[in-house]
Amino acid sequence: MRVAYIAFDENEARRRFNRKELMKLWAYLLLKTSGDVPEALEMLHEMLLRHGFDADAMMAEFEQMLRDQKLIRTDEATGVDVPTKKAERFIRQDSLDQVFRDLRSLGAGDHRTPKAGHSNERLSETRPFSPGDLSSDIDFNLSIRNALKRGIDEFSLDEDDLEVFESEQHASCATVLMIDLSHSMTLYGEDRITPAKRVAIALAELIQTKYPKDDIEVVTFGDDAERVGLSRLPYLSNGPFHTNTRAGLQLAQRLLGRKKHTNKQIFMITDGKPSAIFEQGRLYKNPFGLDPLIVNRTLEEADHCRRRGIVISTFMIAHDPVLVDFIDKLTRINQGRAYYSALDSLGGNILVDYIRNRRKRVR
Repeated sequence: MRVAYIAFDENEARRRFNRKELMKLWAYLLLKTSGDVPEALEMLHEMLLRHGFDADAMMAEFEQMLRDQKLIRTDEATGVDVPTKKAERFIRQDSLDQVFRDLRSLGAGDHRTPKAGHSNERLSETRPFSPGDLSSDIDFNLSIRNALKRGIDEFSLDEDDLEVFESEQHASCATVLMIDLSHSMTLYGEDRITPAKRVAIALAELIQTKYPKDDIEVVTFGDDAERVGLSRLPYLSNGPFHTNTRAGLQLAQRLLGRKKHTNKQIFMITDGKPSAIFEQGRLYKNPFGLDPLIVNRTLEEADHCRRRGIVISTFMIAHDPVLVDFIDKLTRINQGRAYYSALDSLGGNILVDYIRNRRKRVR
């Protein structure tokens, strides 16, 4: 391997590390700090300083740009800078762009389901005509060829000659995204909560902009489970909680039970084993090993989901053999999916599976 050393050129470095890159980095740091603008700017300043930039001048210019573009404002009650709605929109779009960065081969991504039906997306395959098919879907070239096989002297086009194009039909989908907010999501100095938030934001943005008939709910789970609005996603933070996976699955089922969509699914992002449940109205917790009572109660909820036609896709961001074994059991019982993801590929996995799970063959 050849290595070339060159003198550091600050002007060239500043040209490459342009305002667009600063914006992306600031958006990530804003997620990491759960919306704390002063802390995010301070972290950005330290990073620039560490890499030899004129940090004070760059940050003064950058902060002024944030104000000019109305991305931050000063809260009148506290006097502290906070992100604006415009900043939240930027974070949503940037999260979607970042998650899709490694999925270029998928194109823009559709939720199509192979189906012999009516839509604007024709396939090359054809099938025999059946009552109820639209005349606009008829493949006249193939239909005429079928008729000509009987001879050209007395040409007639019968119903049995008709072929229609197959087409792909869009299917609606209701999704609950479960995010683990337990203590271990930032354990041992590894930040797992920020990638999880970025994925949640990207998925919500994808559905709202490209698939408006779909529905997405977000559930966080620690000691207990809570439904949170999409606007709160950038500001989520984990706490000194245990992992009550059962409560999260129970709440997700209640939310999906109110939906009338064709497909219903749960995406669960977690890095740890279930360590708590509510039993007889009290929180029973055991962070040591896999407690049989907690495990069995959690697996029961996975089976309830299967009976209701709700598929669970679990995205594990840890690789402990004991935890992998638990997720394998949950997946087998639910007949769902399990992914053991690195933090940098978590978003890609989720969005690929979201698109695939919307494919449904119907006749």
